[in-house]
Amino acid sequence: MPFLAVTMAVAAGLILSWLLRKLVLRLNRKRPELQATSRVARQPLRLALCLIGIRVALGLTASAGSWHGAVDHFLLIALIGSLAWLAVAVLLIVEAVVLGRHSVDVADNRRARRLRTQMILARRIAVALVVVLAVGSVMLTFPAIQALGAGLLASAGVISIVAGLAAQTSLVNVFAGMQLAFTDAIRVDDVVVVQKEWGRIEEITLTYVVVHIWDDRRLILPSTYFTTTPFENWTRRQSEVMGTVEFDLDWRAPVEDMRAELRRVLSGTGLWDERVGVLQIIDATGGYVRVRILVSAADSAALFDLRCLIREAMVTFLQQGHPQALPHQRWEHAVSDGGSTAQRKAPLRGLGSPAASGARPPADPHESQLFTGSIEAVERSRAFTGPGDEVFEDRDRTLASKN
Repeated sequence: MPFLAVTMAVAAGLILSWLLRKLVLRLNRKRPELQATSRVARQPLRLALCLIGIRVALGLTASAGSWHGAVDHFLLIALIGSLAWLAVAVLLIVEAVVLGRHSVDVADNRRARRLRTQMILARRIAVALVVVLAVGSVMLTFPAIQALGAGLLASAGVISIVAGLAAQTSLVNVFAGMQLAFTDAIRVDDVVVVQKEWGRIEEITLTYVVVHIWDDRRLILPSTYFTTTPFENWTRRQSEVMGTVEFDLDWRAPVEDMRAELRRVLSGTGLWDERVGVLQIIDATGGYVRVRILVSAADSAALFDLRCLIREAMVTFLQQGHPQALPHQRWEHAVSDGGSTAQRKAPLRGLGSPAASGARPPADPHESQLFTGSIEAVERSRAFTGPGDEVFEDRDRTLASKN
C-alpha cells in the first residue's frame, strides 16, 4: 500500500509540474527569453512537487511505522533543499526576463547597463539569502542543533564582537558593492581608467570589480576602491567622447592646409560622429608651434582608432607635402677671429659668470648686462654690494675721536 501511494504521488507531481510549465509558457507566449530560461526551473519544480506528494502519501498510509519518522525527516530536508533550488531558479528567470526587455546592443545603452548591474547584484544578494535561510531551516529540524542555537544566542554579545572584527573588511566590501550597484557610479560595460589603465567594467560582485583592460588582461579591484579612490568614467552619462591629437611643428607649418587635410580625413571615415572636428594652435614657444586637433566619436573605442587615423594621416601629409613644417634645430653662425665662419651654439651666461673670452663691451653702457659681461656691468654691480670694511673702520675712528 505505501509503495502504490508513493508511485501515484510521484506521477501526480510530474503531471502537475508539466501542467504548470505549459500554463506559464502559454500565458507568456510573447516572451521568447522565458521560453529559453524556463528549463532552469523544470527540475527543481518536479522534485519539490514529488517530495510534497511523497510526504503526504506516506503520512496517510504509513504514519504508524517505526521507520516513518526518519524517512519523513529526510524528505523534509530534501524538500527544503528543492524549494531553495526552485527559488534560485525563479530568480534567474526573473533576471533574464527583466534584462531581455532592455538590450545593450544599442548606441545609448546607459540605462540598460545600469539595470543590468543592479539586477545581477540584487540576484546574487537574494541567492545568498535563500541559501542562508535554507541552511537555517535545515538546522532547525534537528533538536540538538536547536539547543546549540539557544546557547549561541545566550553568548551573542561576545560572538558579535569577534565576528564583527573578523569580518570588518569583508562587510565593508559588501556594502561598497551594494553602493556601486544602486548609486550608478559604475555599471557593467562602462569605460573607465583606473591605475593608469584603460578598460571596461566586465563584472561587479559584492566584494570586487573585474576590469577588462584593453590588452585582454583583467584587473581585479576591491569594491572599496571605487568608493574611496578617484577614477575616470568615460561613459557615466553618455558614450560620446572627445579626444585630442597634438603636434609640435616648425613655425612654417601650413595651418590652413592642415585644416583642409583634417576635413578630408574626417569626411572619409565612419569613426567620426560629426560633432566636433577642429584644428587650433594652442602654444607657440620654445621654437615650436603646438597644433592641437580636437575630434569626437560615438564611443571610446572608435575615438582611439580615430585619433590613430588622424595622427598617421597628418604625419604622412607633412612628410610628403610640407617637410619644412617638421621640427628643426636652429644654430647660430658667428665669424671667428681668423675670418672663417664657425658654427656654434650661443653661450649661456648666468649670474656672476665671467664674460666670454674675446667679447667686446657694448658701445652703449646701458645695453650691457646687469652684473657680468663688460667692465661697465662690473662697476654697476658694485652699487649692490654695500659699503666695504674701510667705511666701517672710518666710522669707528670718527666715533672714537668725538668721545
